[in-house]
Amino acid sequence: MNLAITPYAVSVQDYLAGEPHGLVRHEYVSGQVYAMAGASERHNRIAGNLFFHLRAATRGTPCAVFIHDMKLRILHQDSFYYPDVMTTCHPRDTQSLYKEYPSLVVEVLSPSTEVIDRREKLIAYRNLASMRHYLIVWQEEKRVEWHSRNAQDGWGVTVLDGSGHMDIALNDLHIQLSPLDVYEDVKWL
Repeated sequence: MNLAITPYAVSVQDYLAGEPHGLVRHEYVSGQVYAMAGASERHNRIAGNLFFHLRAATRGTPCAVFIHDMKLRILHQDSFYYPDVMTTCHPRDTQSLYKEYPSLVVEVLSPSTEVIDRREKLIAYRNLASMRHYLIVWQEEKRVEWHSRNAQDGWGVTVLDGSGHMDIALNDLHIQLSPLDVYEDVKWL
C-alpha cells in the first residue's frame, strides 16, 4: 500500500527566522525548503571573480553587490533564492536579510542545479521588473550565457565561449566583462 506524504509547508516568517541560525542554507519555494549543497573551488573562483569586478565597478555608486549568502525574494512566486552573485541599484532595496529588486543576477552552474538555474530561476528572474541581466556561467567549460533586457526588444541571449565581452548597463553604470575576467585563475584539469 502506498501512502501519500503531505509535505509540511513552512511560512515565510518561519523560514526567515530560522535561516540565519542554521548550519545549512535553504532556498524557499512556495512553503517548501530545499537544502543547498556546498560549492567547488572552481565555482567559488568564478563567483569571486564576478563579485570582484562588479564591486570594483560599483564603488561609490547607489548599486550594491552581494555574493552567496544574500537571498533574493521573488514575491510573485513566493520564493527565496541564493544567487551566486547579485547586484541591486534600487533605492527601495533596504531589507537586511534579502533583496527584491536586482538589476543583475549570476548563477554558476553545478550538475545538481543546472536544470533549476536554466529553467525555474530563468523564468522567475526574467519576470522581475528591475532585472536587466542574468548570467548563467558554466564551471566545466568557458561558457557564459548572457540574458539581457533592453527597452526596444525585450530579452535577448548571447553566448560567449571564451572570447567577446558583455556590456552590462546598471542605471548610469556601464561595466564591460569578458570571459577572461570571469575565468581568471580558474584551474582546469
